[in-house]
Amino acid sequence: MSLSAEEKRRILRALEEDQEFRYVLAGLIGYREILDRITSLEERFAELEEKFARLEERQTRLEERFARLEERFAELEEKFARLEERQTRLEEEMRDTRRVLTVIAHRFGVISESSFREGMRYVVEEVLGVAKVTKLKLRDEEGLVYGHPSEVDVDVVIKDGVHILVEVKSRVSKGDVAELYRVGLLYERMKGVKPRLLIIGGFIDRNSWETASRLGIEIRPIIEE
Repeated sequence: MSLSAEEKRRILRALEEDQEFRYVLAGLIGYREILDRITSLEERFAELEEKFARLEERQTRLEERFARLEERFAELEEKFARLEERQTRLEEEMRDTRRVLTVIAHRFGVISESSFREGMRYVVEEVLGVAKVTKLKLRDEEGLVYGHPSEVDVDVVIKDGVHILVEVKSRVSKGDVAELYRVGLLYERMKGVKPRLLIIGGFIDRNSWETASRLGIEIRPIIEE
């Protein structure tokens, strides 16, 4: 609505002559400014709310994607664990197969005693936790081991201060157990140390276990059942 020229003149005259009118008009003008500022703030607040809603929506989508990735990662970890388990079993089966073949090959003369012992080094490491075996020759002047003076070969492992005499055989008999026992007596007499006696064998005769138990000798099969 527009004002006429007369109305404008009357308002201007009132502003000049009427102090109270001036105050009222000034108040109305200030109120209008406040209302405009409030409206502007409300509009800005609405924009911020809209932006925040969009951010929340994006965050929700990201969380959903992250949850799906975690699920896929967990599935992959589980598959990987199963593959590792299968690989471990396969390696164990291959290891046992190699041991059986080595024992059979030595038993039938396909490989020599030195080759057999070399192939069994990792078995000693597995059983005792060490791979280094020291070979000694003991002079048995009294014939304690074989009933006559002779050179006796001894395989020794020293671990944590314990002397261990190790004998690796493709087939373990009662006589082998008794022989290692006598070698242990000779070693103790010459070195002044009572050794632990251990036989690692492929095929182990039934009577060997009883004799070994009676003489304090440990028997470990090359292939654990």
